[in-house]
Amino acid sequence: MPMPGRPLLTTGLLCVAGLAACSHAPATEPAKFTAYIVDEMDAISEEAPPHGAIGMSTAYRISDGAVDRTMEFRKRALHPGAAVGPHPIGNDEVYYVLSGEGMVYSDGVETPVTAGMAAYLYDGSVVGIRQTGTEPLVIIIAYPLPDHPRMRR
Repeated sequence: MPMPGRPLLTTGLLCVAGLAACSHAPATEPAKFTAYIVDEMDAISEEAPPHGAIGMSTAYRISDGAVDRTMEFRKRALHPGAAVGPHPIGNDEVYYVLSGEGMVYSDGVETPVTAGMAAYLYDGSVVGIRQTGTEPLVIIIAYPLPDHPRMRR
């Protein structure tokens, strides 16, 4: 079993964590990473939210350790009164609400969000999200890293 927070590197043997079967790749193929497994508690950081440092948050920098990644995937708990301030985005982005209450901002329009709701935000918009309830607003944030060479193919 792989160590949490470590990429699985295979050379000549193609395996994915959690699968019992593996297939042998020809020895001429370059080594590749097949999975990155991390416990969110190994990626935790108490910090001000990005884009304005409004209040405090608990960040789970889940994808930060993934080798050669092409996307950002984070969990963030916005503490009472905290916000990811309005900022322009250069790619589509998703905020998915796990718990709590908040307000999503997109190009001047604010929309309330609660657990189980997702905000799909479009490239070129000015977006943000703020916590509004009594409990932390816990969200997943996901977006591509368009400057990565594999994204420009």
